[in-house]
Amino acid sequence: MTKVAIREHPAPTAAIQQDAILEVRSVTKAFGGNRAVDDCSFSVYRGTITGLIGPNGAGKSTLLNVIAGALPATSGSILLDGEPIDGLRPDAMLRRGLTRTFQIPHPIPTMTVLENLVLAGQQQAGERIWNAWLRPGLVERQENAIIDQALGVLAYVNLLHLRDAYAANLSGGQKKLLEFARTLMVSPRLVLLDEPAAGINRTLMRQLTQHIEEQCRDHGMTFLIVEHDMDLVARLCDPVIVMAEGKRLTEGSFAEIRQDRAVLDAYLGGQIA
Repeated sequence: MTKVAIREHPAPTAAIQQDAILEVRSVTKAFGGNRAVDDCSFSVYRGTITGLIGPNGAGKSTLLNVIAGALPATSGSILLDGEPIDGLRPDAMLRRGLTRTFQIPHPIPTMTVLENLVLAGQQQAGERIWNAWLRPGLVERQENAIIDQALGVLAYVNLLHLRDAYAANLSGGQKKLLEFARTLMVSPRLVLLDEPAAGINRTLMRQLTQHIEEQCRDHGMTFLIVEHDMDLVARLCDPVIVMAEGKRLTEGSFAEIRQDRAVLDAYLGGQIA
């Protein structure tokens, strides 16, 4: 059996406020006869960093794609701030305040780091061609404001020195930081993070972890994190939701779920230590 050593870290959130920003209600996602997500229900509470863990094939990433609007649910419903978001496209989700990152980052490789961030700026008047002709002053002022915002975000995530580098030339960890920076350009209420620790060295991981904690603590941003790195989950996440075979198995603090017999039986071959 595989045994994973886990160090204890204090969770950044002391208590869960019963104020759900996201509600997953009896969601099922089937591919043919296979139910990757099977009648799964849980809530994510405002101002928390909630972990979503489970063995490979538990349905975590599929469920994240359903929540983000990349995949339609077979049945069930998803509510954001009490409003249904089932069937909305990802761009509509973004306007509602929900954004996501990917396990494998997707920057535009032929654009610079700064250009990738500027592109993420919302409601740009220059996107409408008639504004460039009829309201050039507005377009220029807005573009300058977005550039200033992007430079500030790059400084915050320690990528300012790479502002003119092509995204294709970044390391895997730098691409993760850039993708996180893009979420900050839109000031989301809820961020879905798909395995932020995958393919990233420990130095950059500490930076990203610090940024997540700061955005939650200082700016009220809520996070739902799918992750296999138990050190990261132990440090960041409270509560932790455990999935197995497409279902929600249990939920609690990391200290609680690591002692849960059902979790020990289902997750990582029965050993979490």
